[in-house]
Amino acid sequence: MMEAGDIKRVSDADMARRALTCLDLTDLGETCSDRAVDALCAKAVTPHGPVAAVCLWPQFVSRAHAALRGSPVRLATVANFPAGGEDIDRVTEDVEEALGDGAREIDLVMPYGAFLRGDAAVARDMITAVRDVVDRGRCLKVILETGALGDAGRIAAAGRLAIEAGADFLKTSTGKNPALATPEAAEAMLGVIRASGRPVGLKVSGGLRTLADAAAYLNLADRFMGPGWATSRTFRIGASGLYDALIAAIEGRPSAPAGSSD
Repeated sequence: MMEAGDIKRVSDADMARRALTCLDLTDLGETCSDRAVDALCAKAVTPHGPVAAVCLWPQFVSRAHAALRGSPVRLATVANFPAGGEDIDRVTEDVEEALGDGAREIDLVMPYGAFLRGDAAVARDMITAVRDVVDRGRCLKVILETGALGDAGRIAAAGRLAIEAGADFLKTSTGKNPALATPEAAEAMLGVIRASGRPVGLKVSGGLRTLADAAAYLNLADRFMGPGWATSRTFRIGASGLYDALIAAIEGRPSAPAGSSD
């Protein structure tokens, strides 16, 4: 593992540019509307380059797909969100519909309640079923809900299960649980990813609002996986409030007070 001192120091502007390319610009709020979706998609391609993806509720996928047509920005949506239920048939039907509407990435909440009570088969079966629907040209991110899982051992076990069932990314949180993403959870997940030997990515989500927040996770990924590993193909940040802070840092302006995360 690299030591912290081995990480090349970069300017705030360069760190912000790197984070921007890994950003999943997100609106999963209860007040999301057609107008909000249009505004979010318009923000996704900036003068400094595009974000990685836009992530929205399934009912807005078709509209966002039309708005993003011709851009390099990928379109993500959520499934089994945020409760992490156990109805596999319902979830796979929802995913099929979202893919038909134009989604390229699915952020699936693992049935973490089942996992916590010792019924890992339910969690594995759901991820496997959704993997069968999400072909390899598209991306399956599995949300572990690390705040509910609690300790690093359970987080690592859930991460191993998700990878074995076909996850392309491990994602920390829905952002709807009071316990949001933490560096400790991300470290446990990176350890599992590194040990798997597979090209699996990490998405951190929930509570990231400042450039310092983004930099902390990018530096953590650099220490665990090596410099240059964390690109949009392997590392994502799920947030909405972070966008303005990154643009301000790139342009050398003071950042406005932090808004909400996804």
